[in-house]
Amino acid sequence: MTETSPTRFQTFTAATRPEQGPPRLSALRAGLARAGLDGVLVPRADMHQGEYVAACDERLAWLTGFTGSAGFAAVLAEVAGIFVDGRYRVQVREQVETDAFTPVDWPETALEDWLKDHLPEGGAVGFDPWLHTSREIDRLEAALTAAGITLHPVENPVDAIWPDQPGRPAAPAVAFPAAIAGKKSGEKRAEVARAIAEAGQAAAVLTLPDSICWLLNIRGGDLPHLPVVQAFAIIDAQGHVTLFSDPAKFDPLGPDPDITVTHWTDFEANLAALAGPVRVDPATAPHRIRLVLAEAGVQIAPGEDPCILPKACKTDAEIKATTAAHIRDGVAFARFLHWLDDSAPKGGLTEIDCVRRLEDLRAETGALRDISFDTISATGAHAALPHYRVTEATNAPLHPGQIYLVDSGGQYEDGTTDITRTIAVGSPGAEERGAFTQVLRGMIAVSRARFPKGIAGRDLDGVARMALWQAGRDFDHGTGHGVGVYLSVHEGPQRISRASTLPLEPGMILSNEPGYYREGAFGIRIENLVVVRPAPALPGGDARDMLCFDTLTWAPIDRRLIDAEALNRDEIAWIDAYHARTAEKLRPYLPQETADWLTRATAPL
Repeated sequence: MTETSPTRFQTFTAATRPEQGPPRLSALRAGLARAGLDGVLVPRADMHQGEYVAACDERLAWLTGFTGSAGFAAVLAEVAGIFVDGRYRVQVREQVETDAFTPVDWPETALEDWLKDHLPEGGAVGFDPWLHTSREIDRLEAALTAAGITLHPVENPVDAIWPDQPGRPAAPAVAFPAAIAGKKSGEKRAEVARAIAEAGQAAAVLTLPDSICWLLNIRGGDLPHLPVVQAFAIIDAQGHVTLFSDPAKFDPLGPDPDITVTHWTDFEANLAALAGPVRVDPATAPHRIRLVLAEAGVQIAPGEDPCILPKACKTDAEIKATTAAHIRDGVAFARFLHWLDDSAPKGGLTEIDCVRRLEDLRAETGALRDISFDTISATGAHAALPHYRVTEATNAPLHPGQIYLVDSGGQYEDGTTDITRTIAVGSPGAEERGAFTQVLRGMIAVSRARFPKGIAGRDLDGVARMALWQAGRDFDHGTGHGVGVYLSVHEGPQRISRASTLPLEPGMILSNEPGYYREGAFGIRIENLVVVRPAPALPGGDARDMLCFDTLTWAPIDRRLIDAEALNRDEIAWIDAYHARTAEKLRPYLPQETADWLTRATAPL
């Protein structure tokens, strides 16, 4: 029953082919030899250091064939390493020519250690200073100095051999309603300026497009699935903002006396003319900014992007808006699950069919602006690839006895959604049910967590893994990432991860998504979004500030995959209460047939 209608937001063609890599690698090496370099770093990054990059910045994919959202290559004269984390170990070997590019398990193998093993003393490695942060370069230089290996900022050598490199995106900026934001742009600018002044700084450099869009209450269309305008900005201690981008993109917004819009090419000259101290975020700003300021003698004040934490702590208006978006999205998702339950047993249904149907149902809400990322639609062994992207070449049918994983989300003006469900097609096996229940127990544990103010994401990461650990299992991604409001579905700085030391604060939205993946067999992930809230006091509790999570995502969790005997009383009570609230929130907006299905799907365990 393959459908022929295209999706509006997702394509299924393979963007790269493994055989393209070797000749491009040879051309790059020839360029390095001419430049007198022994190697070069090729990150999957743009000058904004975001997860999503425009087509013109897909250098790693163009060179190697690897299309994952994170990774980098180190190209030397005799060996080229491509470094990927646990999410992409299988994918990288399918997408690159491994005779040319050697997959390297990262972060288990550090780049500096790999370079020491493969370069002689005195080796010179080039890097594009627009594509690496100062923190990254400082760490590498400190680790490589003793080995006599030096890093050299260079013009990007991949650009020099990419003949049909696309141009920079030029989508127009649009206004974002202050009623959803909860604050006018002028209020935000005044607050940020006050923080800059209180720190004794003259200005701050902003390089993250989502920070700039949050600050100015604008959105855009420069990147796939991320509604931002690409730009740099300088905000001074009086609240005046100078934007560096394509000025024509901002024509629809009209004039503002406290905002100056000028061209990209003016950025370095404006940096050099600043009177310090100037705040620059070493974790997110490209290293080139520090080089320009240092050459001009401008005092640099290293510090966090002043927008990043206020952006993460959502206003009451943003939480109210995104709550409505999640209910709308939940209605579309419930309709999808009903359709899937009805269609899959009949046979002929494919992974691409599911993507198309889910997007159509979201579009039928009339509010969908985009999907929030390419839908992960994965059946059987494909679900063991956490970031699998279905193409026409890999499109697989859903077979009885398999489990099917769908991880997807929508971009609505009032909210960004992200939900994962794992669904039984036919009768699931005992192994799958056992693993699913362990993952579910981790998701419930995070959902029910109460924790003192000051607790960081790393402190909760193990809570999601305990049931899996007790079974000798684990998963190789974080438990949760931050989520914006009609902004990035992967928003920093908040995370639930072993690497996250940032204390969680009220208003932060995060995903809660433990998983388990059996390579070549099946994959499981269950994901809801949650928002950090003050926890109500408990009788007999200490007089200290406590926090908890409120759930934003509402959709059934497949009861056929739950081994209720492996759950304790509190876990059963949680899932029954969650399902009761799901039915209560979604049923009024569903057609009768789907409402009846939802009643069955959310019945108490």
